[in-house]
Amino acid sequence: MDAPHGDYAFAKHLTAWLRELGGPAPHGLAKWTPAFLVNYAALWGLILGVAVLMPNRFFKPDLLSITITLGTLGFWRFGWWFTHAVRAEIYRRITWPPMRRRAQALWASGWRPRRLHIQMTTYYEEPAITRAVIGSILSQVRREGIPTSLWIGTGSAYDELVIRDYVETHGADLPAGLMDLTFVRQNQPGKRMAIGLILRGMSRRGVDPDDLVIFMDGDAVYGGDVMEKTLSMFGADPELQALTTDEEVMCYGPRWIGAWLEMRFAQRRLAMQSHALAGRVLTLTGRMSVFRARYIVDEKFIRTIEADHLDHWLWGRFRFLSGDDKSTWYHLLSKRAKMTYVPDATVYTIEVIKGSGMERMVQNFRRWSGNMLRNGARAIALGPRAMPFFIWWCIVDQRIAMWTMMVSPLLAVFATMIDPIYFWNVLIWLVASRLVLSTVLYTYARKPDLTWPFILYFNQFINAGVKIYMIFHLSKQKWSNRGNQSAGEGTGWKERFALFQLFTVASVFVTGLALYAGVLPSP
Repeated sequence: MDAPHGDYAFAKHLTAWLRELGGPAPHGLAKWTPAFLVNYAALWGLILGVAVLMPNRFFKPDLLSITITLGTLGFWRFGWWFTHAVRAEIYRRITWPPMRRRAQALWASGWRPRRLHIQMTTYYEEPAITRAVIGSILSQVRREGIPTSLWIGTGSAYDELVIRDYVETHGADLPAGLMDLTFVRQNQPGKRMAIGLILRGMSRRGVDPDDLVIFMDGDAVYGGDVMEKTLSMFGADPELQALTTDEEVMCYGPRWIGAWLEMRFAQRRLAMQSHALAGRVLTLTGRMSVFRARYIVDEKFIRTIEADHLDHWLWGRFRFLSGDDKSTWYHLLSKRAKMTYVPDATVYTIEVIKGSGMERMVQNFRRWSGNMLRNGARAIALGPRAMPFFIWWCIVDQRIAMWTMMVSPLLAVFATMIDPIYFWNVLIWLVASRLVLSTVLYTYARKPDLTWPFILYFNQFINAGVKIYMIFHLSKQKWSNRGNQSAGEGTGWKERFALFQLFTVASVFVTGLALYAGVLPSP
């Protein structure tokens, strides 16, 4: 949806949306409206009808080897995906409920952390969004009565004035000493430096190792009981060092971008619960994660946030621009720290898409994929002994999946050159298989959307392509937030050599598949 014009109109619209999302999400059959069920059945009917009427070329002798390869890859990838789905259900239905009961009983008995520290960064945010974020923090502090230090990293007086005015107006009723507000004006560019300055300020003021620290972004609005549901987990489990929460998204932009983000958050819920079953997660999301302070004020941790970097054989040493959440995750992973995911604590995030939706999508993929690739290599190097084997293999699989994703469409194209009907056979399979995957994702969504099967494949294909590009351009970084920062965008000999590498590897990859498919004659 398009953002309403004017601060008042935007604030009014945002408030209505938060009120709607803050209510209970539909469960079970309640989310399957009659209109959706009719369209869902019609899509299945169309798929089955075309499958019956279309000649089957899967078992044609000169195409059988391609079919076997596609089937083997499909069995592997879908088997791995459904492994995650089964693990997520085990976590959601068996592992998580007793964890929640223990934490709830402890909270009801009166346990509270000694002090809470909230670290938030913001940079020329929409005032309506900032007010909604600060309002949710004040509401939670008022509700729980936990002594809280709110640390806000800013780049200018713009955000400070909005926040100070709101706190003075709406936080005047808070008991004296319950919450203190500190602004940290960064003197160097970048979110990482802002976080580092905040952590240094915390360290100087004094933080107990068992105090709790929330890392959050300036566009993340707390759910009504998020503090109770997250903070209580640390009291119930003394070994827990970090956790992250569920997220809901509101997108101001093209409708298809909103559907894509909603689908990605459904995927995130499934994956996070699968990973949490192993006592780790694959990212401590920057939108909101909670940490035990023991590692947070450590000098090495702060330097990791401020100046995390990678030494690359081609690009040399380069600093990470974004991905502070991946740096915190890697630091705790190397310490063998226990992490978890809290599925019933929700943070609401607001995405305002300006300009081209496709460009923003590719930018996000570049940022996410680059962060994953830059941190994945060193996480793999820690070895399976440093973490549960399942988590280690998940990280390895991320690097394999980008190549296997490209095999199927290329083989389908080559097979189509031999028999054009094969393309339609593959297309039927793609739509049917993604509809099955989407049906599982619907159980993790607030509402089902029939565009997901098509967006899902598009998402997988584009993501794989961006990852392959990024693995040869790890120093290239671009972030549309915080001043539209970029790094590693040079055009020197290194860039030309990286493109040569990419072209060579891609050519060998495509040529090998063409030889296998029989489109090119064997040497």
